[in-house]
Amino acid sequence: MITDIIYNWQNQAEEYFIQEKYLQAAKLYEQAIAIEPNTISYYWRLGLLMLLQGQETEAQMTWMLPMTEADEEQLPIWINELVQVLQREAERRETLVEYSLAWLIRQHIREINPSCINNLLQIVILSIKLEKLEEIDYLNEWGLIERLTAKENIEINTELLIQVLKEFLNTVPLHPINLNLIEASLPYFSDPHQCFSILLPAALKIGHTLRQPLLAASLLKLHLRLEPDNVEILRHLAIFYQDSRNYSQGIETAKLCYSLSEGLADKIFALHLLLRGLMSAGGYWQEICETCQELEPVFQQFIKAERIPLEEGRILRLLTPSFAIPHIKDAPADFRAIHNKVAEIFNNYIQAFAQSEGKKYCHKNINNQDLFSRSNKLKIGYISYALRNHSVGWLARWLFHHHDRDKFDIHTYFVNYQLVDDFLQDWYAENAGNAHKLGMNALEIADQIYQDEIDILIDLDSITLDITSEVMALKPAPIQVTWLGWDASGIPAIDYFIADPYVLPDDAQNYYTEKIWRLPQTYIAVDGFEVGVPTLRRDDLDIPMDAVVYLSAQRGYKRHPETTKWQMQIIKQVPNSYFLIKGLSEEETIKRFFYQIAEEEGVDFSRLRFLPIVHSESVHRANLGIADIVLDTFPYNGATTTLETLWMGIPLVTRVGEQFAARNSYTMMMNAGITEGIAWTDEEYIEWGIRLGKDETLRQQVALKLKASRQTAPLWNGKQFTREMEKAYQQMWENYSGSQLYGIKQGF
Repeated sequence: MITDIIYNWQNQAEEYFIQEKYLQAAKLYEQAIAIEPNTISYYWRLGLLMLLQGQETEAQMTWMLPMTEADEEQLPIWINELVQVLQREAERRETLVEYSLAWLIRQHIREINPSCINNLLQIVILSIKLEKLEEIDYLNEWGLIERLTAKENIEINTELLIQVLKEFLNTVPLHPINLNLIEASLPYFSDPHQCFSILLPAALKIGHTLRQPLLAASLLKLHLRLEPDNVEILRHLAIFYQDSRNYSQGIETAKLCYSLSEGLADKIFALHLLLRGLMSAGGYWQEICETCQELEPVFQQFIKAERIPLEEGRILRLLTPSFAIPHIKDAPADFRAIHNKVAEIFNNYIQAFAQSEGKKYCHKNINNQDLFSRSNKLKIGYISYALRNHSVGWLARWLFHHHDRDKFDIHTYFVNYQLVDDFLQDWYAENAGNAHKLGMNALEIADQIYQDEIDILIDLDSITLDITSEVMALKPAPIQVTWLGWDASGIPAIDYFIADPYVLPDDAQNYYTEKIWRLPQTYIAVDGFEVGVPTLRRDDLDIPMDAVVYLSAQRGYKRHPETTKWQMQIIKQVPNSYFLIKGLSEEETIKRFFYQIAEEEGVDFSRLRFLPIVHSESVHRANLGIADIVLDTFPYNGATTTLETLWMGIPLVTRVGEQFAARNSYTMMMNAGITEGIAWTDEEYIEWGIRLGKDETLRQQVALKLKASRQTAPLWNGKQFTREMEKAYQQMWENYSGSQLYGIKQGF
């Protein structure tokens, strides 16, 4: 009879429990305990009901009451029973998305049985869902990593562990515990690809989006314990080493990539990684030349090869290797003959891949009504990863600032929008029209552009970013243009390349696939630059006040030994002169590079000064004022540094070549109204350098002309430049719509 009563009470109590009438259910269990005090399960249920009513202390006391009477054999059994009761309820609450209650219950499970590792993993997941990120700091205290590392007497749910790693890397990717947690988890991956699919996306986000390349490299190094020869991991590892200025390891890792690469596309990219490391470090000139000599025949083999499987051809690494070549030689006709063919192959593969994914961007035919309605306000899209504290970011902002929003609907597509504090990126997000903060998936970016029905898409990256190149190859807009970021990409899907009368020679169209659209004066203009307070003084550098100071402020990429010889010859022939060298590079390597050439040319090392990097752009510009003359690089000129030099009123010596990169300073000087310092031969470069060094009056005249040019020159008139760009856009649209209407009339 009593058994029936207890049974009915239990059923009633469970009904109350489901109805969340915890007080009524608790009273029934209290009555049951009074009748059957030795039925241990009643205590577990009663304690749970008290916990759900917020009576945590009472719950713990209820659970502990029978355990004080347990012997050594009973205690672990009862603890296990209690944990199972709480575990079931926690799982039920998780299913009901009642994460706070589930988290509370699991915290009590942890106190009762701290060695239950799966419960600890669940607490981590719940803490992240509830944004209780401070709980993560207790993981070491709870012994999670210690238990994972021990691997003894551990029953672990590996799927749960993998979920925890994903949540950690997605939510708190920079947390200091991550590396230790991942290292401890490596033995639990039955399939290395599982680890690869978690760590690589996380490393890309950490290294590129969050700009922590050193941490990203540490992450990828852990994966190499599972797969020491994983070429994909090694590729990104080489990039992260180089980005964190660990050039020697970046170079060695790139060499390892090349030795492990089998396909032609992989070899091309591995050689690019090697060149990237060597040139960023600066000074490895012999190795750079040898690598370039190796790259060109591999390109030729790739061009001549029979159709490569789509998986290899789809790799977005075919165009970026071309970036190195113009730094080494000024031969645009030869360079573009190869590059344009590779770009065509790249374009075809990208489009084939997109079609295999069901993507096809078909642009509407224009009729008379469309022409009338759409030409009133053209939709202009800009795409770039560099609209931030970057040369492109500094130079493009005047175009955005002066755009006529009554005539143009501006959309800006941020590739890999960086989750860091960058005031210039923030400026663009506020001032660049409809701002789209996107990731690194080219198909998703192209979809967004296509959905926005952009009329003219402007690429500001060219081949400096493979993702942007892929987007442009997909042709999400009917008219596509490359401007500012680099030379033309050669991608057939791009219609125009913005230039001016000077930056490309008259015959350049012969070797460009894009139509060269020459603006009437300059392809770039700025209203000026912010200038801070200088931190460099001559006495700080032990340079006499009456000395003639030359400066070269360029990255290691642009340091060509032949140009450096010219510079040393100038220093040698100008008495009481000093040469300041500044720019990102590997310090000891670049010093050896300059010292060797100085020795060969008979210049005393004491006349060279190597300047530290200044991270404030405005201070960097102010510090340029220490120089009397700036010596440009060749065959790859300065661009932003040239503009900054001219804005600061400092005479510049530049050597004009044939390729776009060898004519940047030339067009800028012409558009500032300055011809003094423009050299058309190697000899003229040296002559101008010596003349400006010896003739103080000439230097002053140039400085005065530059100062006056701020009020009159096209180079410093961002508003006029913007109007010229807008005229170009309107003409491009008229050409396009006119050809569409002509095709309709002809029945095409």
